[in-house]
Amino acid sequence: MNAYTSKTNSRFDPSQRQDKIRSLVVANSNIRQPDSFSPVDRKMATRLGVKRLFDIVASVSALTVLAPFFLAIALFIKLDDGGPVFFRQIRWGLNGRKIVVFKFRSMRAEDCDPSGIQQTVEGDSRMTSIGAVLRRTNIDELPQLFNVLIGEMSLVGPRCHAINMRAAGRLYEELVPDYHQRHIMRPGITGLAQTRGWRGPTARPLQARARIACDIYYVRNFSLLLDLKILLKTLVIELRGGTGF
Repeated sequence: MNAYTSKTNSRFDPSQRQDKIRSLVVANSNIRQPDSFSPVDRKMATRLGVKRLFDIVASVSALTVLAPFFLAIALFIKLDDGGPVFFRQIRWGLNGRKIVVFKFRSMRAEDCDPSGIQQTVEGDSRMTSIGAVLRRTNIDELPQLFNVLIGEMSLVGPRCHAINMRAAGRLYEELVPDYHQRHIMRPGITGLAQTRGWRGPTARPLQARARIACDIYYVRNFSLLLDLKILLKTLVIELRGGTGF
């Protein structure tokens, strides 16, 4: 069954919500946090302060303007299958802390994978009708503006990875020795890797290493100008149709 065929006969069972929450905790309980990170210097701290201020202003403005749009999407999701509006997942945050990230739910509630092991692929049969549209346009990512507002994420930064996310069947931290260096900065809704075309499922080690190389380059060469360039390039990509599926 694809995204545009008929839905399952039964609507969402509310008891599944608690099962998913328990799965969210259990699936990630065996993943330890990385070792501590070195503090940043004063010059970097100032730039990060300006970046944080921009994140707050931009996220508040966006959430205010998009509030009616969010309500409409929530209604469409509810009408589609009666399940929860948001999908929650534990992911890596700043300095390797674990955070709960919000997205508009794009898959059938019983098929969502809070662990992050099962990656989404093009034409994924778990998609709902409205979910296929949300993912293709990347609108499903917009609730992460709440994560930006409360300081868990940034508009720009390394991609926010699920704790159990794998590449070529292996955990990222096993495949890429410097993996956790990307967590020196807050994860972003968009980032350098995405603008260079590195997104989607990672079936080969080369794909994973290329993404992490982009993330580490961003961390080591961070500037407000680089953030602006990434935001502008993201906007151009989305206006041209985006890269979601």
